Amino acid sequence: MKRILILLASVLTPLLSMAQDAKGLDERINDLVQPATDWVEGVVFWSVPIGQGMSVPFVLIVLIGSALFFTIYFSFVNLTKFRLAIDVVRGKYTPPKKKVTAADRLDTIQADHIAGEVSHFQALTAALSATVGLGNIAGVAIAIAIGGPGATFWMIIAGFLGMSSKFTECTLGVKYREVGPDGTVYGGPMYYLSRGLAEKGLGGLGKVLAVFFAIMCVGGSFGGGNMFQSNQAAAQFKQMIGTDSTSAGFMFGLVMAVLVAIVIIGGIKRIGAVAEKIVPAMAILYVFAAMAIILLNIQHVGTAFGQIFSGAFTGAGIAGGVIGALIQGFRRAAFSNEAGVGSAAIAHSAVRTDHPASEGIVALLEPFVDTVVICTMTALVIIIMNIDGSLLTYGVADGLEGVTLTSTAFNNAIPGSSYILTLAVILFAFSTMLSWSYYGLQAWMYLFGKSKAADYTYKILFCIFVVIGAAASLGAVVGFSDAMIFAMVFPNVVGLILLAPVVKEELNKYVGGIKSGEIKAYK
Repeated sequence: MKRILILLASVLTPLLSMAQDAKGLDERINDLVQPATDWVEGVVFWSVPIGQGMSVPFVLIVLIGSALFFTIYFSFVNLTKFRLAIDVVRGKYTPPKKKVTAADRLDTIQADHIAGEVSHFQALTAALSATVGLGNIAGVAIAIAIGGPGATFWMIIAGFLGMSSKFTECTLGVKYREVGPDGTVYGGPMYYLSRGLAEKGLGGLGKVLAVFFAIMCVGGSFGGGNMFQSNQAAAQFKQMIGTDSTSAGFMFGLVMAVLVAIVIIGGIKRIGAVAEKIVPAMAILYVFAAMAIILLNIQHVGTAFGQIFSGAFTGAGIAGGVIGALIQGFRRAAFSNEAGVGSAAIAHSAVRTDHPASEGIVALLEPFVDTVVICTMTALVIIIMNIDGSLLTYGVADGLEGVTLTSTAFNNAIPGSSYILTLAVILFAFSTMLSWSYYGLQAWMYLFGKSKAADYTYKILFCIFVVIGAAASLGAVVGFSDAMIFAMVFPNVVGLILLAPVVKEELNKYVGGIKSGEIKAYK
């Protein structure tokens, strides 16, 4: 690790002299990339007209439509298996740990025959660390500002539907993963697309879809999963300390890059170990602050929920009415929890289990925590603090939006609470970068081989992009990579639908094993 950090420092140090001129440099890069960005975004986010001057991105239709299909196909697994998910994640069906000796292959293994690198809880928090992020703060604020309070209702509905998509893709992630001689796990859509579809006689199609997914995942990991996160965290930090200095952004990015490097060099086991501490802490911090605001304004909670339900079905004052509110709510849920994108299956595939469906069941908790709980908390704070309409006018594009709107709402409720929000933003960004570094690495090694050279090359590049993202404003580059993230949806959903019968078989096998006593309960 020491050698890698020294190499990283030697690469990053010359960038400090460039930081002063970063503004001109990033403008030139943006001008160069903008045409390609416009084309890719136009393809990925192509919108379907639905009347009344409204349109909806086709990728959103695919995400919500497939989520609805999986919910029905698996008999509302998002509701019927919710209690089981809690039991599995708390270790009820996990064999007790054995005594560890220096000769053990994996230092945290629970039984010799169980493959995997992390526990159910660590896999869940590692995946959550990628989805619980700035979208929960800034994205929700944009959805409420444009779609009104009613967008919250549809956001929650979409979150529930997304639980079924997460169950499907994460079950397949474990089913078709590969385990190396040293116990390292390689998994995700790349593997269930290539191996799973090959079993159905569609090996050629599966290989093409897997390679396309991997390329998109690598690009998305450098942009939306990295540069955008460090850029927004640096911006929030600079706002807190009262400076707009590019050098300050560079130094912030350098510190973040070193911290990221320390964690990701240890692989998924270290990411899981860090995530299981950071994710609950940052979620509790944010939810506690939001709950404090809600309780201090308890007299407005009834009115807020009234606006949420009435706005969901009337859309009063919102462009497009109820359809406008629905689109904004569905958009935020889909873009926040990434259900159907396939990224989470990469983290969940590393779990220690012999039963693929067990991790799929655990994974369905992810959209619930991300969208139903945390996104709803943000929405409630904004709606409550705007009861008198003093904060913003719903449906009007100009004015406060994004993280500024959420920050203002927090500060109006509890002066100084924006500092808590700043800490939350930094923690959210950091944890997102950790998980997306693992997603990108898995895709990178699928494309270029599972060698140490490929491993270190990707990790060094990832850390460099942390600094670049914090020091420069590469809007076109980040837009391009965001489009790549959602381009992952198309090959992934094709594979999920074709392999849905395999998932049903695994689900029946696991639930049947619990009912028959073949799978024992230990707690």
